[in-house]
Amino acid sequence: MSLKCGIVGLPNVGKSTLFNAISNTKAEAANYPFCTIEPNVGIVTVPDERLTILETLVKPNRVVPTVIEFVDIAGLVKGASKGEGLGNKFLANIREVDAIIHVIRCFEDDNIVHVAGSVDPLFDKEVIDTELQIKDLESVDKKIQKTERAAKAGDAKAKAELASLLMYKAHLEAGNSARSLNNTDDEKKAVADLELLTEKPVIYVANVSESEVNSGNKHVDALSKVAQTEGADVIIISAALEAQIAEITDVEEREMFLNEYGLKDSGLSKLIKTSYAILKLITYFTAGVQEVRAWTIRKGWKAPQAASVIHTDFERGFIKSEVIKIKDFQQFKTELGCKENGKIAIEGKEYVVEDGDIMHFRFNV
Repeated sequence: MSLKCGIVGLPNVGKSTLFNAISNTKAEAANYPFCTIEPNVGIVTVPDERLTILETLVKPNRVVPTVIEFVDIAGLVKGASKGEGLGNKFLANIREVDAIIHVIRCFEDDNIVHVAGSVDPLFDKEVIDTELQIKDLESVDKKIQKTERAAKAGDAKAKAELASLLMYKAHLEAGNSARSLNNTDDEKKAVADLELLTEKPVIYVANVSESEVNSGNKHVDALSKVAQTEGADVIIISAALEAQIAEITDVEEREMFLNEYGLKDSGLSKLIKTSYAILKLITYFTAGVQEVRAWTIRKGWKAPQAASVIHTDFERGFIKSEVIKIKDFQQFKTELGCKENGKIAIEGKEYVVEDGDIMHFRFNV
């Protein structure tokens, strides 16, 4: 399972600087690759210290981390929902991503012009929110027209669906995003086929100057206050600083650089971890002499579903799984050590996989 995040933002907010920093991030080892699959798409590995632990203990021929795809979504101007600028391409690109990373300018610089005339994070947010809401409203309206005919003919299912659609319409018309509508899973089914843009989870990136990366500022405070009402995360990042971090290849040198700014992690690491959290993703591992690999799955998946990301045959012919907890592997060093100390659990089809599990699947097809 791959994770795709779309980076959006108005002109001169630091969106391209951040994407270029992500794209230029140097891998810490040759088997932690970065690649560009299109000019505006980059794939980076997900940092996970547990892989390093397993690599040290198992000494495999190769280590394969899980990856995250970042898409630099260009072309947004006011009126994008009506096709202005590259509006149609912009909206189509957003429809394909799992989460939206909205970069908002929270730094002052007289040399960089702001489209609103002055730094105003709430203006930036509102412009993009409005364009996406307008597009979603169009989609909902079209479906309402089709559903009304069936509802008037007495179709009970259509009547229930129409009621849900009208709820979404009123919510969007009031200037709200679909993700903030407090409704039931059944009511959400009415718009499932529409892939609403404002239904996607969002992370706000407050782009600040290097000196404000720890403290934030009044612009960050204003953005955080509004984001809190949506239940959305705000991450403080200095895109300019990320560009410098991206050029450092040595692990120790990078840590020293981060320490100088009082940082534990790079902005990219924080962004990835937050993306995993809002999308309810976890990681499990397979570990052997040939390969140690990380696999991404949805939180709450049972063992057969988890096995399917390796190969569909693993799910179809699932018999059972052997599970070792990462802390036990760390303590007893090897699979044999874990077995001798009773730390390998044999689990069936109902086992819910936990973050960090080391798994071996038995199957027959």
